[in-house]
Amino acid sequence: IMLDLESQGAHNINLVTPTHFVPSIIKTVAHAREKGLKIPIVYNTGTFDRVETVRSLDGTVDVYLPDYKYYRGETAKRYSNAPAYPTAALDAIREMVRQRPTPILTDGLIKSGVVIRMLLLPGHLAEEKLSLKRLYTEFGNSVYFSLMGQYTPIPGMPAPLNRTVTRSEYDEFICYADTLGVTQAFVQDLSSASTSYIPDFYIE
Repeated sequence: IMLDLESQGAHNINLVTPTHFVPSIIKTVAHAREKGLKIPIVYNTGTFDRVETVRSLDGTVDVYLPDYKYYRGETAKRYSNAPAYPTAALDAIREMVRQRPTPILTDGLIKSGVVIRMLLLPGHLAEEKLSLKRLYTEFGNSVYFSLMGQYTPIPGMPAPLNRTVTRSEYDEFICYADTLGVTQAFVQDLSSASTSYIPDFYIE
């Protein structure tokens, strides 16, 4: 399948939420490369990964695409029942950066490196600023940041998650990144906050 996708013009093999398949991924990518696969392998993860798991991917993954969802353990507990998330995710990202310390882009396409996604939640601007400061203090511009404003509520969400991010919230987040000194970042148009990013969880 990877080789077929490459032949169709795919720019990379994007493995989404792949942690539980890691042993198979390592073997499969090695086999595909023996058969001639040249395009990068992207590890697209929510980042509740053990360091040992990420370390086992050294030499297999070209581009790491981790989320950094929460700064506070209390917030991680409230929204994801994962109070250890902030520490675990940071440790995992450290290992990713150790493996791929220098972003490499060719003709606008990333070939190697780490892109940290940060989804701004409505009403959580202060905490997201703390997350960005934590990450930028540690990694500086050796990584790319994807500063996202696409949060889309689903019916029944409690406040403040029952609305989209405001223009002023997102603009302040971007301005804060600039103040910190972030120079390698992707930003979004807020029109990206749409249901097109939400899977059909009820498909039959």
